[in-house]
Amino acid sequence: MTIKQAMVLAAGLGTRMRPITDTIPKPLVKIDGKAMIDYALDSLAEAGVEKAVVNVHHHADQMLDHLSRYKALEIIISDERAGLMNNGGGLAKGLKLLDRGPVFVTNADLFWIGERPDRPSNLRRLAGFFDADRMDMAMLCVNLEDTTGHNGKNDFNRDEKGRLSRVRADGPDPVVYAGAIAMQTAFLDDAPDDAFNLNIYFDKAIARGRLYGMMLEGHWLTVGTPEAIGDAEETIRRYRAMA
Repeated sequence: MTIKQAMVLAAGLGTRMRPITDTIPKPLVKIDGKAMIDYALDSLAEAGVEKAVVNVHHHADQMLDHLSRYKALEIIISDERAGLMNNGGGLAKGLKLLDRGPVFVTNADLFWIGERPDRPSNLRRLAGFFDADRMDMAMLCVNLEDTTGHNGKNDFNRDEKGRLSRVRADGPDPVVYAGAIAMQTAFLDDAPDDAFNLNIYFDKAIARGRLYGMMLEGHWLTVGTPEAIGDAEETIRRYRAMA
C-alpha cells in the first residue's frame, strides 16, 4: 500500500526549547542546517505522500512562509492560532481537511537517520505493515538504545505478533513510540471538537487489541531542548561517517 496523505503535528509552543523558541517556532529550528519539519516532510514525500496537513499556532506567520516554499508535496494548513487543540484535537481537526482513507500521522520535531538505501524506507515499510482489518493504528517504534535525546523511558510493550500494550516491567519487548502512525481517518470520527490528548485513542486501540508496532530501522532523534541540538548533530555526523 502507498499512503498518499498525511498530518504533521507542528503547532506546539516548544517551551523546553526556549529561549530559541521565543523568536522562531520549534519546527523551524535547524538541525545540521535543516529545519526539523523538513526532515518529516521529506520522509513523507519519499514515501509517496502527495499532500500533508500541517497545523500551526506558535509564530504561525513564519511557519506559513516556510511551508509556502516547500514544493515536494502539497501543504494544507490547519490554523490553530485561535487556540491550541493538543495533539489529539489538532489531529482530529486536521483530518477533516483530508480525504477519507489511510493516512500517516507524524510529529514535526522527531526524525530518524540511518535508513539503508537498499531497503524501503521506514514509512514505506509502515504503510505495508498497516492492515486496517486487524489494526486501528500501526506505530513506528524503536528500541531505547537506538534513540538520541529521548527521556530514557519506554512507552509500550510489543508482543511477538507486533501488538502493543502500555509498558510494564514484566511485559515483553519494551519499545519507544517513534512519532509516526499509519491509520484510517475514520478511527477519529467520534473525536470531540475541543482539545484532547491522543493517548485516549492509543488506549482505545489497546483495549480493542488493535494497536500494533513496527520497528524502525536506523536511529531516532528527538530535540526538545537547546542542549539537545548538539547531541543530535553529533549523532548525524557519526552516522554520515559510517555511510
